[in-house]
Amino acid sequence: MSTAAVPGGVEISARTRRPSGTHLLLASVVLLVLVCLLSLAIGPTGITLTALPRVIYGFVSTTSDAALVREKIALLDIRLPRTLIAVFVGASLAVAGAMMQGLFRNPLADPGLIGVSAGAALAALATIALGNGIAAPLLEPLGIYAIPIAAFAGGTVSTAILVAVASRHRQLMVGTLLLAGIALGAFAAALTGLIAFASDDRALRDLTLWTMGSLAGASWQKVLAILPFVVAVSLIVPRVIRGLNGFLLGEAEAFHLGVNVEKTKRTVIVATAAATGAAVAVSGIIGFVGIVVPHMVRIVAGPDHRIVLPGSALLGAMLVVMADIIARMIVRPAELPIGIVMAVIGAPVFLHLIIKRGIGGME
Repeated sequence: MSTAAVPGGVEISARTRRPSGTHLLLASVVLLVLVCLLSLAIGPTGITLTALPRVIYGFVSTTSDAALVREKIALLDIRLPRTLIAVFVGASLAVAGAMMQGLFRNPLADPGLIGVSAGAALAALATIALGNGIAAPLLEPLGIYAIPIAAFAGGTVSTAILVAVASRHRQLMVGTLLLAGIALGAFAAALTGLIAFASDDRALRDLTLWTMGSLAGASWQKVLAILPFVVAVSLIVPRVIRGLNGFLLGEAEAFHLGVNVEKTKRTVIVATAAATGAAVAVSGIIGFVGIVVPHMVRIVAGPDHRIVLPGSALLGAMLVVMADIIARMIVRPAELPIGIVMAVIGAPVFLHLIIKRGIGGME
């Protein structure tokens, strides 16, 4: 059976490489642009993209017309940062899921599997619950950055604990990491329940809404807060493609093909922690993206991570933007938590994939 080399000398079978991969990427780019334009054009205020030229002219000419100011706030201060954050959240969760699935060689793996989501969520929930109480003097100077910083810290601490537990003789034991992540997730869930039990009615409502996932608080400050993580993950992901392609054959085979196995494992885990922590910080908990999206990309384009990682980023971003549009419009002027919308969309798709495609291995 013929093979074709991927960058770095790791080979992918010609039978598993599919020409539809390039078509998938091109189609995903076009669809993502269209969905983002739709997100900017749709809202409960009735302001559409036809107002954008006037907004730009007013911004340049510093016009202070009341109607123009209202259109500027709706398009540039509310919808645009919200759309950008939706793109980042969807892309980061999907890429993190694809990297985890490649690392564990299991199509059902996702960032929550190693406890990163649980640690980030626990830290953010503790900040919400204590922000109006005993921790207020410490958190007040941080302002809107309090929850993002707490989520980043929670994801980092979780990752550090897992690496410490799973490291043996300077090697990272993937099986131990998986089991430790499950245990850490259960422990974080118990602490989250304890925090909710001890919270007052106001804090409990905030906790409940946050755990359902929402982009309602999107702002340019949050965009700037997650920008360093966007840049960092974007630089890291291309460096793990060769290693993840090697892992498709097994760790021993990847080592003999010249892949630095331990370095690749650690890099994937750090990238997952950064991407997931940043996403959880600005959106709360959103499920199914990290599981469903990479699997769908593999069905269409095969297992080559040169296609799987960028394809997952594009498809994940498009899916979350679409879910956010539905969340904003289905019960307007109120809005549903985006986590509910994603569960309604993702659960049936996930069940279909399990029934029709099986769960025995990577596609």
